[in-house]
Amino acid sequence: MPNHFHLVLQPATPNALSPFMQWWMTSHVRRYHRHYRSHGHVWQGRFKSFPIQQDDHLLTVLRYMLRNPVRAQLVESVTQWPWSSLQHPTLVDPLPVPLPADWLHWVEHPLFDHELTTLRTCLNRQAPFGSSDWLAQFTGMAGLDRTLRPRGRPRKTPDK
Repeated sequence: MPNHFHLVLQPATPNALSPFMQWWMTSHVRRYHRHYRSHGHVWQGRFKSFPIQQDDHLLTVLRYMLRNPVRAQLVESVTQWPWSSLQHPTLVDPLPVPLPADWLHWVEHPLFDHELTTLRTCLNRQAPFGSSDWLAQFTGMAGLDRTLRPRGRPRKTPDK
């Protein structure tokens, strides 16, 4: 992707992601500007993060991420994107869920509309992505109830 990238990371501690991303992005941008003698933004906006249930929901997120260059019409197949983790599987830690036997075939097929809509909503709102039961348990435990509620103030009910 020319203006952004996707990572699936599991922080070592609950509050480690934001400082890591700040360090990593700052270091990268400094090196980039020094190398190209440039200035200004290198990437599109701030990073976004959201918790993912470690089951088929994680596989859906990986599929979304791997298919991004195809959706953007930069390549015709996920295997053609040179910066994909499909090209360098040894650089990726073992996943907490097993990949399906037909993983590559599965990744080549687009996500269903409802998967894409739900995933994009979670990404934009930084809301957890998982099953209803997991969401109820996780959001309460992590204090993320607000991410599941509609935005804005609730409508006033007329006095009776």
